[in-house]
Amino acid sequence: MKADKVKTDAEKYLEAYTNAHGVPGFEEEVAELLRGSLSSWGEKSSDKNGSTAFSKGSGDKHIMIAAHMDEVGFRIQNVNSSGYIKFVPVGGWWGHTLLAQRVIIKTKSGKKILGIIGSKPVHFLPKTERTKVLALSDMYIDVGADSKKEVEEMGIRLGDPIAPETSFSAMSKEGRFNAKAFDNRVGCAALPQVSDLLPDGIKNVRLSLAATVQEELGKRGARSISSVLKPDYAIVLEGTPADDTPGFSSDESQGEVGKGVQIRLHDPSAIMSPFLVDLAINTAEKMNIPHQIAVRTSGGTDAGAFAYANEGIPSIVLGVPARYIHTHNSIIDINDHVAMVKLAVEMSKNLAST
Repeated sequence: MKADKVKTDAEKYLEAYTNAHGVPGFEEEVAELLRGSLSSWGEKSSDKNGSTAFSKGSGDKHIMIAAHMDEVGFRIQNVNSSGYIKFVPVGGWWGHTLLAQRVIIKTKSGKKILGIIGSKPVHFLPKTERTKVLALSDMYIDVGADSKKEVEEMGIRLGDPIAPETSFSAMSKEGRFNAKAFDNRVGCAALPQVSDLLPDGIKNVRLSLAATVQEELGKRGARSISSVLKPDYAIVLEGTPADDTPGFSSDESQGEVGKGVQIRLHDPSAIMSPFLVDLAINTAEKMNIPHQIAVRTSGGTDAGAFAYANEGIPSIVLGVPARYIHTHNSIIDINDHVAMVKLAVEMSKNLAST
């Protein structure tokens, strides 16, 4: 593999995919990007939830490399007479991260409208409120309107999806990038890179690159696309929470930014296949791919749905550690992303020959 090209392509794909608007149930912008990259690579299939896959080759083994397209966001729940918008979360949020943040409402026509999650000036806050986390149900979005009618005239309707407004940006330290939705656009961005590195697929193996929907709302697309594809193995590509910031023990960190792809063995949603775990670790060691091992006590991925799908699909999760996921601003090291792409490719090759 030509490392420089992989890294250059990674930056290009990550910018396009993280800037896309795609909360659970409304992943079409991301799906369109993937179709543009993968339609000429393999034959397309889909489920009725909106998950999409591209497959190539045939053989006794069917390997699926999967990533979920959705990002955490919101939907409009109500609009009051003064034009302030109430919303409900779609995915997991912590109220501390939201006040005074910019969001984008996407209307049915595709129009994108800027809004601000309103916050009361500190001057008006009694001391008892300054140390409390405001409930999401008490928050609102301000689109600059003075009435409900003005909001409606903008084309905004109940149920419209809302995503964070953050642009993909390079940081001062080389290789570090800031964006929204690294969970899980790092996985989505990896799929076309895998297709570039395996232009002819894998000999005597059926290989599917799958993009799932609604992972943040119960891993729904993972189960339905499994019924369509019926793979024998699943390699799940994810943006995983980093644990290398203040407040974590450095002795217990298993997701450090810049230390390589994370190979996840366990979380509450899934026990990863011991066979695939060994294959992942042995492949990373043999190919000198930087990696770190994780046994997680919280969280979950599409691997949890694959465990229940069909007759059960042996799975492994490869992750790019991202600081501050499920917020407007996350940080990754692009070298970790490159390591994930390389390991997914080399694992697939090795799995084909075992």
